[in-house]
Amino acid sequence: MKTTKIGLIKKFKKQSKPLRRILLLIGLIYLVSLVFFSKALLLLAGIETPLRITVLIVLTLFLFIYLLSSILLLFTHKKKSLITVYIVFILISAVLSVVSYYIEKTYGIIENVQKSQVTYKSVMISLVDKSTYEKVGMISSKDDPTGYIIPKDMIKKYNITGEIVEYDDYISMMSDLYDGVIDALFIADNYVTMFNNYEKFQNIQDETKIIYEMEKELDNVDKVSYTSKDLTEPFTILLMGVDATGDGLSKGASFNGDTLMLISFNPKTLSSTVFSIPRDTYVPIACRNNQEAKINSSAYGGTSCVVKTIENLTSIKIDYYVKINFTGVVKLVDDLGQIEVDVPVSICEQDSQRRFGEHEICLEKGLQKLNGEQALALSRHRHSLPLGDFQRVQHQQLVVEGMLNSLKKVKDVDTFYKILSDVTNNIDTNMTTPQILSLYKTAKKVLLDKDSTTKLSIQRTYLTGYDLTIYLPSTKSYAYTFQYYRQSLDDIVNAMKINLEITKPELIKTFSYNPNEPYEQSIAGKTYYKEDRRELLPNFIGQTRSYVESWANERNINISFVEVSESDPLYNGGVDGTIVSQKEHVGQLVEGIKTLELYVIKRTNVKTDNNTTVETKEQENTTPEKQSEEIEEKLPNFYGKSLDEFNKWKNNLAGVSIVFDVKELSVEDAVGIDGELLNNHIYKQSVETGTSLKDVTSLIVYVYKESN
Repeated sequence: MKTTKIGLIKKFKKQSKPLRRILLLIGLIYLVSLVFFSKALLLLAGIETPLRITVLIVLTLFLFIYLLSSILLLFTHKKKSLITVYIVFILISAVLSVVSYYIEKTYGIIENVQKSQVTYKSVMISLVDKSTYEKVGMISSKDDPTGYIIPKDMIKKYNITGEIVEYDDYISMMSDLYDGVIDALFIADNYVTMFNNYEKFQNIQDETKIIYEMEKELDNVDKVSYTSKDLTEPFTILLMGVDATGDGLSKGASFNGDTLMLISFNPKTLSSTVFSIPRDTYVPIACRNNQEAKINSSAYGGTSCVVKTIENLTSIKIDYYVKINFTGVVKLVDDLGQIEVDVPVSICEQDSQRRFGEHEICLEKGLQKLNGEQALALSRHRHSLPLGDFQRVQHQQLVVEGMLNSLKKVKDVDTFYKILSDVTNNIDTNMTTPQILSLYKTAKKVLLDKDSTTKLSIQRTYLTGYDLTIYLPSTKSYAYTFQYYRQSLDDIVNAMKINLEITKPELIKTFSYNPNEPYEQSIAGKTYYKEDRRELLPNFIGQTRSYVESWANERNINISFVEVSESDPLYNGGVDGTIVSQKEHVGQLVEGIKTLELYVIKRTNVKTDNNTTVETKEQENTTPEKQSEEIEEKLPNFYGKSLDEFNKWKNNLAGVSIVFDVKELSVEDAVGIDGELLNNHIYKQSVETGTSLKDVTSLIVYVYKESN
């Protein structure tokens, strides 16, 4: 055997030296390309595993085939055939190298989705009329990058000597800044976006100034894993919007919670349910001891707070989160070559850099193709919409649906990588790279369907409820809130659980069809239920002591009376037993009140005309029923009334506390009204005619405006 090997080696050495060197060189090139290709294939864990193993075995066998065939041809002096083999294996090596490059490139881009490091930016702000900063507010949580970690460095760098006052939440801290309790505070640089939707802070951009600022690259505090499941089984994703003007998420990764979209997806059926949660939805906030607030304020506590809050709200476990910079939508839509959307209403909105004037984006109602700027404008716009944020979230769902449907048209590699790069640059997620790669089977099913029979099914939802403007003791101001109907939420949650295969759908036993009526896809939750409205604290001034006692007893509220004598400034010539002031502010939620403190007139005796002294009695009709019949005033019907008439009624109103707002009548509502519409006349109101004024805390009237 040894002699045979020596003989083969000697024979090999006798062959053409150039051909021998080329044979060995090509064999080495093939081996190196095979090693890199094998390494690349190992990255694709869970993708076509049997196929990957088979390919590696075949390619390894090819190496032996190459060596044997080349040596045989070399020995038999078949030079042309040998050169052909060389060329074939050079081409195979080149293909393996190119494929390895694209696999590793794809893996590297996807791996960038999880941002391990983020550049956070914190600012120290005060009111514009402040020049000294004796007390400075700071968040107490040591894990908060912009509220605690960076401010600690700012204190040292800028030698800030004011007393540090720690807070558990940003809302109370900002409110104390406005109330003069503190002189300055530390907060994320996007604080204007965070707070300008609160009535008290609606002019925050003009009323505050930045004193110091600092940015620092830190570990991503939101990098938290919630599940180990891959994406081949039904899962949930919480989509959170970052409304920034810059591109990318490596900087300014804090978000305002204005866009919260819970999505369930079933890879088996390619069906999804999209639940857009209105930003003003009033819910218990998980990181604030379940104190109720607008759901967008949960973003102040970071991603984990938002996730836990929505899990508590829906009783659905959230598997993954994705934070997306909506400015990145511009690039993504343009990469897709426009998306098709049936725009529900004509709008005009700022561009991606928040510029009006010549940069303003205007859209007409109707089915059309949108570019990136137009898609972002539709996703952002809410101010001219009659239903505000409720319509905006529906528009966002339309944009998401249009983008998903356009993905099927992507065929070339360059477009694929451009989309992939822009996506990863503008999102942050807790999905691991292997989990993202497990979407391969779903993507393959959708993108490689030549007959276009495989489609993504998207079920939209609509959370119904009612408007309620309430007084918030934390900010000492009124705030608009959305109170959802429990049954509407239950319908949406049920639809999501069916899609997640947690519950089974009910069998429909009846079916009706009318060819003359267009088919409309059902929207889960879009039913207006007759549920009791949450009660707000009324204005007791002018009511009798016995009336208030009866009211409080019915609600198990303790009551404390402070008697007001004739020498007290609150007296003001009032009737004995009459409430003249109350400690608890009008408009608070009654269910959160345990004790009431009221100021009541107490007159023990009065002088008569003949100078005799008699004991006075409390005024009659002291039961709530009798007294309410006597003083109760109903809300008028403003339909067809002019705005001047409404303002005159409003200005003459006394004894009640109502927050008023005037909005423009939507095109849809205007079309549905018979007869001629008059300019600056009211054709819709947010509270029903005949509602007791003492039960009305906010009123919106919708006015028709003639087009210019």
